Amino acid sequence: MKEARYFYVPQADEVNQLPQEEATHALRVLRLQPGDEIFLIDGAGVFHLARVTVTSSKQCLYEVVKSMPQSRAWKGRIHLAIAPTKMMDRVEWMVEKATEVGFDELTFLDCRFSERRVVKTERVEKIVVAAMKQSRKPWKPVVNGMTPFAQFVSTPRDGLKFIAHCYEEVPRMDLFDILTQPSSSTTDTDVTVMIGPEGDFSIDEVRLAMEHGFVPVSLGTSRLRTETAGLSAVMMVQLTLRKR
Repeated sequence: MKEARYFYVPQADEVNQLPQEEATHALRVLRLQPGDEIFLIDGAGVFHLARVTVTSSKQCLYEVVKSMPQSRAWKGRIHLAIAPTKMMDRVEWMVEKATEVGFDELTFLDCRFSERRVVKTERVEKIVVAAMKQSRKPWKPVVNGMTPFAQFVSTPRDGLKFIAHCYEEVPRMDLFDILTQPSSSTTDTDVTVMIGPEGDFSIDEVRLAMEHGFVPVSLGTSRLRTETAGLSAVMMVQLTLRKR
């Protein structure tokens, strides 16, 4: 039995050929031929079973045989807002793993103590797509570019909002404890978590976020690197919102 081959094709049921990068992989690496079956991920919650119809040196055409809408594995939406570190490869690793675990939106934050002010979202998008295909996720997370901290916290958003920080003088609760309280309303709501740079948010940023409704939290007793904190936060929220 051949291994199922997955390709990312936005609006897969409205077009009839693989995007150039996907076509190159299909033709040069997998050497697909007319009649071969493939699966298309449209990033909007649908898998499409398709059959290759025509191949050439640069094109791979297909016809959709069956569309299979998927149910989201978790309730609500998970939004991670994180300040990228100087070591971008670590952030990219975090994005890959968070996509495999499952989340809905990623925003890069430009904070007072940020080590990095520019992020190439095109590369991050490619990492997200690769992780989607590997983990067979039907939804593609939204990737937002660098956003000033004050702009992010002042933008209205639904659901619960948290800011993780390490300041002892600002009271905070454990994020997982909040999410798993019997009286918690997190079972079907949107959740946003902000993670700061290696030097943490400034205390003024923490207070500004609180003024805009963000709840200060910790992620446990260990002091985590930024990318570890980001992945931990996604996993905590994912476990809480996961459908049972």
